[in-house]
Amino acid sequence: MPINGTFGYMRKDKYADVERACVFSMDKEAALPDFVCAWGEGVRQHICSNRTRSFMESNMLPHALPPRTRKIRPQSPKERKKRMEKHLQIVILERNSVGTDIDVSCFEELGEVVCYANTVTEMEVRERIKEADIVIANKAPLREETLKDAPHVKMICEFATGYDNCDIAYCKSRGIRVANVVDYSTAMVAQHTFTLALALSQKLAYYDDYVKSGRYGAQDRFSHFDVPFTELDGKTWGIIGMGHIGRKVAQIATAFGCNVIFHSITGNSTVDAYRQVDKDTLFAESDFLSLHCPLSELSRNLIDKKALQKMKKTAVLINVARGGVVNNRDLYEALMNGEIMAAGLDVLEKEPLESANPLSLIDDSNRLIITPHLAWGSVEARSRCVKETFLNIQAFLRNEERNLV
Repeated sequence: MPINGTFGYMRKDKYADVERACVFSMDKEAALPDFVCAWGEGVRQHICSNRTRSFMESNMLPHALPPRTRKIRPQSPKERKKRMEKHLQIVILERNSVGTDIDVSCFEELGEVVCYANTVTEMEVRERIKEADIVIANKAPLREETLKDAPHVKMICEFATGYDNCDIAYCKSRGIRVANVVDYSTAMVAQHTFTLALALSQKLAYYDDYVKSGRYGAQDRFSHFDVPFTELDGKTWGIIGMGHIGRKVAQIATAFGCNVIFHSITGNSTVDAYRQVDKDTLFAESDFLSLHCPLSELSRNLIDKKALQKMKKTAVLINVARGGVVNNRDLYEALMNGEIMAAGLDVLEKEPLESANPLSLIDDSNRLIITPHLAWGSVEARSRCVKETFLNIQAFLRNEERNLV
């Protein structure tokens, strides 16, 4: 179909339900999101001698030429720079991780964009990033096994603050820059921390059910408070991980009248606004203990059987950090044995929740509340995440350092 001397088509990727509208001229390809053409089931493109050759994989073009294969080889820095200037491909492996209600079309300003709703397996990653210059991911594994056949990759951007899905050492050996997004979800994660803490400490699940079951309407007095609950005012709020989120939680806890203490896993914290204590003191004194630390060898299984046994029987544990910080089986036993009063979790050792996880057996929401890793996911936070990722790539293309890990 001629359009002002160009050729247009709708491309459908082979490996996922992905469509891209494109136009071709004799020497360059440009994305045209508003162009719609109902041709065939898919189109592949092959770059050959700086000219574009395309063919339809459909019954409508039975005489289409077969695809030309191209051996992938490592490129020199000069070749990669030249390639990126002419043909920048950005692959978004987990587009739905920021929600389909959030617009990601801004990346089209920077290059050719290929989106996949979700990418889980190593095989999917390998196939989808073979021609990528920049990869945007969240949980998809980006290690030597998945990156070794992707010689053009120069940058990996996380739709997140955490980057434990990415092998940083291997990326450095390849000269691949890795950037994350910081401080985009601080307000929401802090808010969710207190949502969980208040729901558990005030027994909201019990009292909501009491009213909706009809028991409140059937009683002869105006009030019901038979299951005791307490105030935050005057309680000790313990924190592990005094970064952006930890400090925000400390501010809010202080506003509620709590005495804030914290423990630094690395011992390198420079925060002096709150009392820093050792682990044993933190476990013993905290009425509420919230976790906001990254997952590392220092923090993995930090909250285990021994730690839980040192906590108050009236303590409430909140984990909005990483699932691996808390040993789920040990927490299950502590909750069932009454070693702590309650726990609120937004993260688990393995996500989504598996039936093999003993925490799945607890259906008492006065004792345990689990939310599906949503603490970071307000509309505002997800919008900031996309914007910050865009700015990270833009800075990289200008040879500027921004949020590199």
